[in-house]
This record gives sequence, C-alpha cells and structure tokens, in this order.
Amino acid sequence: MSLLALRQDSEPGPSHRPSGEDYAKGSSYLLWTFLAAFLVVTAAIAGFFLAHRKAPTAAGEVTQVWVHGLHIANNPATGMEPMDQVLVLADLRIRNQSGEPIVLRELMTNVTLDDGPRSSYAATSTDYDRIFLAYPELAGLKGNKLTRDTVLQPGESIEGMLVSSFHCSTEQWAGHKDLSFSVQFKLHPDLVLTPTTPIIEK
Repeated sequence: MSLLALRQDSEPGPSHRPSGEDYAKGSSYLLWTFLAAFLVVTAAIAGFFLAHRKAPTAAGEVTQVWVHGLHIANNPATGMEPMDQVLVLADLRIRNQSGEPIVLRELMTNVTLDDGPRSSYAATSTDYDRIFLAYPELAGLKGNKLTRDTVLQPGESIEGMLVSSFHCSTEQWAGHKDLSFSVQFKLHPDLVLTPTTPIIEK
C-alpha cells in the first residue's frame, strides 16, 4: 500500500465531518439552556424578595382639610405690620402596621406655591389651643389634636387634627399645585399622606 493510499484511508469521509447544521443545533441548545437557567434564577430572586417584603411601618389617610385665610392689619400701637397668612387644618388617621411600638416625632404640612415648595411644622399643643381662642370663628372645627411623642402600639390607630400656617395671601394659596402631610416617626420611615377629598375654605 502506498503512502498516498494510507493518507486517504486515514482521513475521515464526508459523513464524519461536522456540518453547519450540526453547529447550529449545538448553538441553539446552548442558547435555550442559558435562557432556562436565567429564568429559573430570576424567578428564585423574585420569590425571595416577595417572601421577605415587609409592609410599611405605618399607613393612614387624610379625612378632611380646611383652610382659613387671615389678613392682619397694620397696628402702629403694637408695631405690628400688615401680614397675610393661611391656616391649614387637617384631620389625619394613622395606623401602626408593624409588630412593634412606634413613636410620633413630628408633623409637617407641605405645599407648592408659585414661588416653590414650602413646609410648615404643625402647631405645638399649647399653640394649637391658642389658635382656637384667637380665632373663635374656627372653634367649631376644633377636635382631638395629634400630639408629638404619642406611642402607637402594634395594630393601634389614632385620629386627630393638626394646624399649620403659611405666610401667603389667599390669592397665592389659591394657585397652589399640591398639598401633603408628613408624619415623622422615631427610628422609622416617614409617612406622607395626600388628601383625596376637596379642601374646604373656611
């Protein structure tokens, strides 16, 4: 047997060589395997986060909002200059959805006027009572006040009123773009509530 014949016999025939179709089948199999593994891992991660997702610490709603415009006239005797002010009174309901006590730290009213966003802390307990003495026309609205440092036990709800003030005219207030109330807790995330009922001019 010649060397040429031996080389020809040792080379694989056409039936032993991988074809383009074989390569395509192999690549397709790898692609589907990768996709299946990706979907399994993604589903496992999503399931983990859903299983360990916690409900918000607190929830609540704004049950009613009133606004009252004030114009303080110039008083030379006291040195008081004229001033426009808008009082915002709101009834809030707050629920503790966590498994531990939460402590009410601060309350704020937030509004966006033409000159930008503004925030005002709620009146203290003492100032709250003084407001209704100073403005008897609001006496009919007075309700239980929300008090700082109130402790809510797990599952407990409280409802009460806050009063905030903004130095602006009633015309400026009429153009406000949004309104919300921030409820801050000690060592827990804030709760932001937006009114869903019409604001009543008082």
